[in-house]
Amino acid sequence: MNLDDLRERLEGQARAEGFAAMGVCAPDAVPEAAERLAAYLAEGRQGQMEWMAERVAWRGSAAALWPEARAVIMLAECYTPQVDPFVVLGQPDRGAVSVYAQGKDYHDLVKRRLKRLGRWLLDQAEPGAAAIKVFVDTAPVMEKPLAQAAGIGWQGKHTNLLSRGLGNWFFLGAIFTTLDLPKDAAEVSHCGTCTACLDICPTQAFPAPYQLDARRCISYLTIEHRGPVDEELRGLMGNRVYGCDDCLAVCPWNKFAQAATEMGYQPRVGAPELAELAGLDDAAFRARFAGSPIKRIGRDRFVRNVLYAIGNSGLPQLRDVAAARVGDADDAVDDAARWAIGRLT
Repeated sequence: MNLDDLRERLEGQARAEGFAAMGVCAPDAVPEAAERLAAYLAEGRQGQMEWMAERVAWRGSAAALWPEARAVIMLAECYTPQVDPFVVLGQPDRGAVSVYAQGKDYHDLVKRRLKRLGRWLLDQAEPGAAAIKVFVDTAPVMEKPLAQAAGIGWQGKHTNLLSRGLGNWFFLGAIFTTLDLPKDAAEVSHCGTCTACLDICPTQAFPAPYQLDARRCISYLTIEHRGPVDEELRGLMGNRVYGCDDCLAVCPWNKFAQAATEMGYQPRVGAPELAELAGLDDAAFRARFAGSPIKRIGRDRFVRNVLYAIGNSGLPQLRDVAAARVGDADDAVDDAARWAIGRLT
């Protein structure tokens, strides 16, 4: 088998499947990842994301996750927004939802495409001569360092992956394989002196360039954090009810962003009214966000976020909306409702 030829044909097939970029690295291409992860966890910057400390040996080394693997194929899939994400931040009666969560759940869409590409790869090899495993953000795989090692882009000062040809609006997927495919050269940083992503962060979640303290990140606070959010941070969250795109949206490399080709990423959620969202019970929440990443955080955490947004809205007409949630069965929702009322009184 000519692996150089296979590598070239694989990239062509990846683009035919809809991926915007592909690169290949060795499983042990990021030896410093384990040490960096250990330092991050030691400082407690992961907050309540206990899963980051689980299977830490696998997370710190792709080679340890599957010792038989000889190559990691990293793939990028664009979800570039059609509307400026900053627009909704000026609409205090509406909730701001991160671009990636406005369409169908990317886990399902990307994994489906990865499996098709993986099957194609296996079909090119002799029967039984190769094996694969596919991952999309749900296994202990450090996708961003691996993607940089594979030449797709680099981790910017906001710690997200950037590409000179894609900007930063793209998902990552990985195919581990026992085929020893030719490797790509790693990418280097092209951020230069720009600090736009650091300067715009509402909660100052970046203690230094290329470092993120999740405990102050609005994406973490609205999605991962359980229970009440510190009052110091609530007022800085604005009307963001699920995630935050500020550091991504402000990046100047987005002038090279490519349009999303997957119709499933077309927005279904948009910028919903806070009054409607605050009234959702569990059944209505599940129906409203079926097939969306939003569904995984549950009604209580989501409505808590909505009430913080109401408290930040400055709109007295929303006071009664918040009052209707006082006494909610969830303590964090009840607390958020009382906080919102106090802000609007």
